[in-house]
Amino acid sequence: MAKHHLLVAAVVEKQLVLLKRYWFNTLSMLLGMYAMFALVFFGGQSLGGADVESALDIVVIGFFLFLAASAAYFDVANSVMREAQWGTLEQLYLSPYGIDRVLCVKAVFNVVLSSVLAIAFLGLMLLTTSRTLSVDLLTIVPLLVVTILPAIGIGYVVAGLSLLYKRIENVQQLLQFGFAGLIAAPGAVQGPVLALLPVSPGSDLITIAMTEGTRLWEFPPAEIVVLVVNSVAYLAVGYVVFSRFVDRTRDRGVMGHY
Repeated sequence: MAKHHLLVAAVVEKQLVLLKRYWFNTLSMLLGMYAMFALVFFGGQSLGGADVESALDIVVIGFFLFLAASAAYFDVANSVMREAQWGTLEQLYLSPYGIDRVLCVKAVFNVVLSSVLAIAFLGLMLLTTSRTLSVDLLTIVPLLVVTILPAIGIGYVVAGLSLLYKRIENVQQLLQFGFAGLIAAPGAVQGPVLALLPVSPGSDLITIAMTEGTRLWEFPPAEIVVLVVNSVAYLAVGYVVFSRFVDRTRDRGVMGHY
């Protein structure tokens, strides 16, 4: 019987080595994100006005969620693509754990890493902007973890597309900016439509929690159920689609062709 703690240790060690090896890429992404945030925030602040001032908190929360979703999305998509380019993706199918368990552990690591980066980024934004938001970690962390699950599902779809069609960087970049629209959707869309969108239900709850100080247990149970079902469904569908793309790629014999 496979020892799963060895799998977890190996995956964590490998991911940390990759982070260390490609630290400049990670740092560049964070600095670029912060520069974009500073431009939007301080540019909006210079305009003044009560309406603009009240919207600045939403800008902070929006960038916080955008970083978390983007990090989770890119980590999953790029991780699978790198395995294929290195010729090690096929080896995952031959491991005693199977590719399902390996990718599951990687997904958990990506969720943890994305959450840590986003919360650290949030602290930096609050420090440099002197904004005051309710940051109850017992509320924010669970909501954030569930909210970014659809981003991982979408990352799996993109990874599957890249295995089959290879160079799809433009599509990958365009989908990233789609997260901005999904995060902002609660301000324009409500009701059943909002419940069907990925990321948006969680964005709505996190915004309420951080601006109004609502605790996790104070939300209506129905809203929490909608968020969990929505997120798990997108994650599951994303992985199923990825599996289908992998099967087609293997049938065509182009798994390692780049």
